[in-house]
Amino acid sequence: MKSANTARQLLDAYDRGTLAQRPSARIADFGWDAAYDIAAEIVKLRCARGERCVGRKIGFTNRNIWPQYGATAPIWSHVYDRTLIHAGGNRATVSLRGSVSPRIEPEIAFGLRAAVPPGSKDPARILEAVKWMAPSFEIVDCHYADWKFAPADSVADQSFHWRLILGGPYPIPAHGLAQLADEIGDCELTLTCEGKLKDKGVGSNALDHPALALAFLADTLAGQPQFAALGAGEIITTGTLTAALPIRSGETWISAISGLPLAPLTVTFSA
Repeated sequence: MKSANTARQLLDAYDRGTLAQRPSARIADFGWDAAYDIAAEIVKLRCARGERCVGRKIGFTNRNIWPQYGATAPIWSHVYDRTLIHAGGNRATVSLRGSVSPRIEPEIAFGLRAAVPPGSKDPARILEAVKWMAPSFEIVDCHYADWKFAPADSVADQSFHWRLILGGPYPIPAHGLAQLADEIGDCELTLTCEGKLKDKGVGSNALDHPALALAFLADTLAGQPQFAALGAGEIITTGTLTAALPIRSGETWISAISGLPLAPLTVTFSA
């Protein structure tokens, strides 16, 4: 019952774009298991009102940003049909209405052709389960004051997932996966706002390789029976390659990835 009540409170804050109390501030010894129980309740609530799960987001795969947030491990949450935005022509305009303190994260997303077996360690073998890759922006939003939280609080707040902006997909070939895996790990990304460079990143910032982030999620789900395993057709975004930076309406942001056949992704934010 405690998980259900907290889930309703956090989902209400998400729906209204307001702040909420951190679960760790009122639940003794609040940890990962309790946080994912709350996350599971939120999934039930969202599906019950007609939303459909279309994939997952993985957060805190970039260890470079852990000190800023007090993070200690990667996290994950669902992506819904109502939070996924397809960027036609690799351009999108997204309203920030209903957000609290949004930030932008440039990422590499994968579309699955098959389940990812738990225990996978070879990026090239993991890519055998991937149908396509695409540039993406995840827009994260924190419903705790000043982005301050204990590690497990992040999971309870839907791992801060707010929107996923998906660029054009590039089909993963049947052959040459070892070379492609190397290219993904070595790729370089630049993030600009209004023509000014804001940050740079590399593919290996996501848990040493975006495919290994995907494997982390498969392994984690193997120990979480309250959630379905990864399956064909899901969209998985693998974590930011740069810092997560604050965004405001009126701004235009571009991520450009060199070393991969992915076109730059552009998003303009409106009120």
